[in-house]
Amino acid sequence: MSPASIRLIQPKDNQAVKQLVLDTLREFGLHGAGFAGVDAELDDMYQAYDNEFSAYYVIETDGQVQGVGGFAPLEGAAAAGIAELRKMYLSPVLRGQGMGQRLIELCIADATDKGFKKMYLETVPAMEAAQALYQKNGFEYLSERLGDTGHHNCHVCMAKTLHG
Repeated sequence: MSPASIRLIQPKDNQAVKQLVLDTLREFGLHGAGFAGVDAELDDMYQAYDNEFSAYYVIETDGQVQGVGGFAPLEGAAAAGIAELRKMYLSPVLRGQGMGQRLIELCIADATDKGFKKMYLETVPAMEAAQALYQKNGFEYLSERLGDTGHHNCHVCMAKTLHG
């Protein structure tokens, strides 16, 4: 396997990104309303993040999308300068190799450069490795959710103050 590289999403990545998101959600038993798998943006992730306040990245190895993640203004709280870390998933072959760390660092730096003051995310209790990664990068648990992500079945909420 060749070394993994991270780049911005391109229109040609849409189907592979959607498949990776759905496969990961299925792996953890997360389906239906309240989870990312029903988000309309999954049909055209490139278009959804093609604006000055958002970014979405793919991690590619041997021409295959093996990881994804990005950020956008938090729905219902954009005026507060809060970015939401969105749909960050790695295929099993990439996990534990430091690519999640590289991706989250890129998202935090890019969101900070775009002027966001805080980054927020929602996940589920079963994604323990993801939570450990978030904590390692300064995210703290919140007692209540922020904004309106539509992911009401994701009961773990975390946020980090960004320093520009």
